[in-house]
Amino acid sequence: MANLSIFAQQLINMETISIQQAQKMVDDWIHQYGVRYFSELTNMACLTEEVGELARIIARKYGDQSFKANEKDNLSEELADVFWVLLCIANQTNVDLTTAFLQSITKKTKRDAIRHKNNSKL
Repeated sequence: MANLSIFAQQLINMETISIQQAQKMVDDWIHQYGVRYFSELTNMACLTEEVGELARIIARKYGDQSFKANEKDNLSEELADVFWVLLCIANQTNVDLTTAFLQSITKKTKRDAIRHKNNSKL
């Protein structure tokens, strides 16, 4: 438990982190506390599960459903859980999410430079 408090202490002073830092933090945590990564297939199933939990919160908060008596509005927690598993999958498949994100936004900017502005439905 002493190591956990040291890990927690390091996190307390952080206000912002980069995607690259987040990937490293997850990797460090996995190796220190998680023993090893789950298989890619298991993590994909976990990601699907977390997205489902996020969808449930969105449906209740912004959709037509209401929260059950024992449910809480933990949108930020569910978003963070999705991000965590996504970082795990990126790490174990050797994907640098910073590079991938920059490539994705460049692609979308070129492809959609005027597309959305010209969409009468928006």
